Parts: sequence; C-alpha cells; structure tokens
Amino acid sequence: MKKILYFLIIMSLSLVGCTNSTPQKSNLTYGMVKSKVIKGKTNQNDLIRLFGAPNLVTKNRNNDEVWSYNKMSIDKNASSNSTWLVLLGESSSKYSASTSSFDFIVIFDKFDVVKDYSVISSNY
Repeated sequence: MKKILYFLIIMSLSLVGCTNSTPQKSNLTYGMVKSKVIKGKTNQNDLIRLFGAPNLVTKNRNNDEVWSYNKMSIDKNASSNSTWLVLLGESSSKYSASTSSFDFIVIFDKFDVVKDYSVISSNY
C-alpha cells in the first residue's frame, strides 16, 4: 500500500513540472512596423534597434538591398480531464495547434534608408 501511495505522490509531483515555458515576446508586430517604419526616413540602424538583425539580406534587380524578417509561432493546447484518471490508466485528452507566420520585407535606397516595405501575415 505504501508503494502505491509513494508512486502516486511521485507521479503527481512529476506532472506538476510538465508545463510549457513562456515564449519570448518579439517587437516584430504589424503595429510596430506601421508606427515606427517610415518610408524615406527610417534607416537600417533604426531597424536593427527595433527588430534586431534581419533573417535574410539580399539584393533585388535594381541592386537595392533587401532585408527580410520572419517570425513564426506555434500555439499548442493539450488538456486532460483528470490527473487521477491518467494515473489509473484511463485518460481523455484533447490537442490542438495553430501556426502563425509574420514576414516583414524591407527595400533600402542607396543611402540605407527605407524605400519601401511589405508585411505578410498568415494564420493556419
């Protein structure tokens, strides 16, 4: 009987530690882009201060420098009816997930100032 009680206590304590850590928040949002990025005024140093280094740096057909930022997140939700049911071998759980993608693409002029930009956001 003591072994079963110790087993149940240990299992209960180990399940308490099974939580997701809080993801780091990013400044890369549509609101931040619209409020802080101004065509003809914002420069590369401003963007680095706001959003950090870009994920990709390329050149377009006009030889303009192009920076691409990408942020993806996956929200997972899992739930179980009862810890005790799991311990007894019976469980009823639900799982769902959703994915979000945010792309911010910036084109610079020859003076490293924002010439144009686009934002692409999707949820699935």
